[in-house]
Amino acid sequence: MKAVSRFIISLLMLCGSVSAQELRCTVNINADKVDGSNKQMFQTLQQAITDYVNNSRFTTLTFTEQERIECSMMMIVNSVTNEGMVNASLQVQSRRPVYGTSYASPLINIKDDDCSFLYQEFDRIEFQPTQFTTNLAAILTYYCYLILGYDLDSYSRQGGSPCFQQCENIVSAAQSASIEKDELSGWKAFGNNRNRYTLINNLMDGAFSDYRNYFYEYHRLGLDVMSKNVANGRAKIASGLTVLREVYKARPATYVIATFLDAKNDELVQIFKKGTDSEKKSVVDILSAVDPTRMESYEKINE
Repeated sequence: MKAVSRFIISLLMLCGSVSAQELRCTVNINADKVDGSNKQMFQTLQQAITDYVNNSRFTTLTFTEQERIECSMMMIVNSVTNEGMVNASLQVQSRRPVYGTSYASPLINIKDDDCSFLYQEFDRIEFQPTQFTTNLAAILTYYCYLILGYDLDSYSRQGGSPCFQQCENIVSAAQSASIEKDELSGWKAFGNNRNRYTLINNLMDGAFSDYRNYFYEYHRLGLDVMSKNVANGRAKIASGLTVLREVYKARPATYVIATFLDAKNDELVQIFKKGTDSEKKSVVDILSAVDPTRMESYEKINE
């Protein structure tokens, strides 16, 4: 089964196994907001991103074709300057199969509004681990490692740390690179608490170790056991939700918790609609406290 084999893969990450492409990514670019521009350029860019993400090897893991991680990148182009600066937002999503079912659970649902990069049609997208090449390559590679890290974290406790370390390395390189002001915004340590720097800083911070352990338990000890015992899996997910409240009390509006709920809010509602009365009360109380903007959605658990 995919869930079991991915767990084994995560243990082999640093053991020098033969590399293979890890991602199966659908890429779309929407440039409808940009008038009078070279639309063909964006078709070329879409194909270049597709080729880069799907044909690059980011780790030493071996993935079969069936095990490649399903993900998507949707870019909305807001403007293009005469100098070739593309200002866009990027929606990144990934999912992983749940053991014994046909269901795929969302892991990431992130919207990055600070996606700016210099681009001319037919520019090559290349990433060098030892040096900063272009901002576009850095952004794409960051999110590829982020997708991998989240996926591996869902199969083994903090199994995604090597990939998150690569994200942190990319952030450091971008902060030191000679890039335009617009390009730097997503990498800044200050000024925006929902950017690429903040997210990886949260993930690599030991203060969030309990959250990352819960991320593993949610998937491997919760979702992955529900095909055999729904009540046990649901109870495991419910009992661990207290971690979210503890993190929220210590650091309100923490980005890593926001990203978890951006991906999981609908799933949590569906899981606990069939929960016990005590589970429903506890879960609604916790989720409404840490994610008040979606309180109305969480109240559907009680319907």
